[in-house]
Amino acid sequence: MEVRNCKGCGKIFNQIGTTPLCPDCIKALDLKFDEVKAYVYDHPNCTINQVAEEMDVSTVQIKKWIREERLAFSDSSMVGIACEGCGKQIKTGRFCEVCKQNIAKGFNNLMPKKQEPEIVKKKDDAGKMRFLG
Repeated sequence: MEVRNCKGCGKIFNQIGTTPLCPDCIKALDLKFDEVKAYVYDHPNCTINQVAEEMDVSTVQIKKWIREERLAFSDSSMVGIACEGCGKQIKTGRFCEVCKQNIAKGFNNLMPKKQEPEIVKKKDDAGKMRFLG
């Protein structure tokens, strides 16, 4: 634990983890998130700038919630953020579906292939015990 000043209010607090906010500011931010989520639900075709102005939240914070997949706009909405892999417009998260699949394939290629044990059979061992080779 480190003693830090809160980036939101300036109070001194014991930082646990990587969040630079005190517990009070985290609670306030979570309440603001709930308000923003309700606003987006009630206004499905709004833009990020409209949400920021109406709800008194920065566009940076709104985009952060979208990247964290906490907030998503409707499919009919014109709101989108750029995929971190290819730049394609997406509604939520960090990567589009194609980039997610490519990343998953890359991880699968890193894993060594599991080899099946070979069963050694002798021609005259019909009905007898077999051993793995």
